[in-house]
Amino acid sequence: MEGDALSETQVTAALEALPDWTRDADGKGISRSFRFKTFSQAFGFMTRCALAAEKADHHPEWSNVYNRVDVRLTSHDVDGLSQRDVDLAKRFDKMFQA
Repeated sequence: MEGDALSETQVTAALEALPDWTRDADGKGISRSFRFKTFSQAFGFMTRCALAAEKADHHPEWSNVYNRVDVRLTSHDVDGLSQRDVDLAKRFDKMFQA
């Protein structure tokens, strides 16, 4: 179910499909840094991601410093990773490649 925490097997499989994401030390989130040529490109990416996250009713923990956007995804309601995190990570990756 989408709102449940993923099992260890599911997390492992999800990370195989998300090679640029790493699991946090506490095991409750996944993180990735996105790098751009300029601040404007980074901020534009954040804006597009924010709209997608809002539409999915799932919100990242993130920061922006100049040309870098650091993202952490976790589901606080299940105290770990859920399918919503995986889906949003895939969406962010797709938006980054576009």
